[in-house]
Amino acid sequence: MTVTLRPALGRDLAALYRLEQVAFTGDRFSRRQLWHLLNRAHALTLVAEQRSPEGGPPRLLGYGTLLFRRGTRRARLYSFCVHPDVRGSGLGRRLLEALEAEALAREAEVLGLEVRADNQVALGLYRRMGFRPERWLGDYYEDGCAGWQMAKPLQAEPGAARVREG
Repeated sequence: MTVTLRPALGRDLAALYRLEQVAFTGDRFSRRQLWHLLNRAHALTLVAEQRSPEGGPPRLLGYGTLLFRRGTRRARLYSFCVHPDVRGSGLGRRLLEALEAEALAREAEVLGLEVRADNQVALGLYRRMGFRPERWLGDYYEDGCAGWQMAKPLQAEPGAARVREG
């Protein structure tokens, strides 16, 4: 599977919205919220897309959004989504590594996130990638599910490169 990672563009809005509908049963972003994230001054969204061998439109397989705040060296992984058809393929790890590189490039020293306490697959990925629980978030999600706030210190890897549109 050949997948390209690139910064999201305005034209990705409809595909991002469809992916939200397929990947999540609750706590989904609306089109308006996604538009805001794509056009927000202190955010970066990377998308993972697979080109069609027939030359048709590419298929969006995942995305991740980082939020940055002035005056802090902590970035936040605000949304992270991998299409159910490709979970377990390594795409989530690859996308997360690219997001970490982007956070480092913006001089972030820590990457934080929140994750549902019942999402064992995501918790496993985050733990394997070096995230550690910081705080329990009781009744955090819209359905009453608790969550974990997790964080990872960021360190530059030799030869790490930023994602470029291309």
